[in-house]
Amino acid sequence: MRGTRWAVAAVLAVLLLAAAATGYGQQKLKVGFIYVGPIGDYGWTHAHDVGRRIVEQQLPVQTLYVESVPEGRVEPFIDRLVAQGARVIFTTSFGFMDGTLAAAQRYPNVIFAHASGFKRARNMATYMADFYQVYYLNGLMAGALTRTNKIGYVGAFPIPEVKRHLNAFALGVRAVNPRATVHVRWIFEWFSPAKAKEATQALIAEGVDVFAFTEDSPTVIQEAAKKNLLSFAHYSPMYRFAPRHVVSGQLVHWETIYLDFLRKVLAGKYTPDNLQNVDYWWLLAEKAVELGAEPGMMINPLFTDQLKAVRVRTPDLGTLSVYDLVLRRHAQMSAKPVKFDPFTGPIRDRKGVLRVPAGHTLTVQELITLEWAAPGVVGPWPNEP
Repeated sequence: MRGTRWAVAAVLAVLLLAAAATGYGQQKLKVGFIYVGPIGDYGWTHAHDVGRRIVEQQLPVQTLYVESVPEGRVEPFIDRLVAQGARVIFTTSFGFMDGTLAAAQRYPNVIFAHASGFKRARNMATYMADFYQVYYLNGLMAGALTRTNKIGYVGAFPIPEVKRHLNAFALGVRAVNPRATVHVRWIFEWFSPAKAKEATQALIAEGVDVFAFTEDSPTVIQEAAKKNLLSFAHYSPMYRFAPRHVVSGQLVHWETIYLDFLRKVLAGKYTPDNLQNVDYWWLLAEKAVELGAEPGMMINPLFTDQLKAVRVRTPDLGTLSVYDLVLRRHAQMSAKPVKFDPFTGPIRDRKGVLRVPAGHTLTVQELITLEWAAPGVVGPWPNEP
């Protein structure tokens, strides 16, 4: 332990010296965060705020934040943070992208980083902790556990990010249960417990018995549990809301990206002049995301026997239980380099069009612009090619 403390102290000393050399040493570096939802949503914004607080605990920085910012009105809030002395600003929603870019041009000496977007500038980077691998693993379990062969997905907005996750989930479902379908309902909100409740009840009426979702509250889980139906948590640990019904889920660790980025700012490696090509795309291998209903609980033990009882044949691993398949795929996707990717062809969309040729794996650019629907997806799909 003594050695660890000395090592930590040495790292902090180096960072502080580097900060002094870059002009940040006179006072703590002020870092601003702009959130699209309330920090109490227990979803996307809550997770970013957890990362912010960890940053403030571990680095010599002072953080500021603004919550519930409308996506089309981000610029005045950026102006306010700059006026308060923020030298680094993270904007944490796709809809903030153009406003962040305009502010980056207006404040050339401020460092900006935008989550989930694709536009960059010399003082503006991009970053994303993406879930598509984890959604695929959850899909494997959902396909094995459904009894009606109808799985529900309550979607926020039909943008490429959510479509990518929904498709990965559906590919996982069909990998173990080709008869199953994934029924989608869009609510066109990131945080709306009322709309999430309504969509869940409508899907239950259609015969759905397992749920996944993209909405920043535990509403879907709670509504499904009332009918003794299963679900997968989203973004934050949601096991406690329905411990007998939450099978697994996807968890995020934004702090891994925030800590890495700010350490490089403090060390003078990232400046307002060299961020044009800085794009974080961190997945399981970087530990930016985690499979689980709770940290450290990859699969709820209540479902272990059911998942072990379902056997499936795969082209590369032979015949094995779904439980073992989840563990093997998780290990393959956590390796560097990655040894399995759900979006490796051949893959046809739900219309039968070849979208991923045999042997090809979708690139990051192809993933972030994905619009087609995977086989087995049922329901409206705006902008479907």
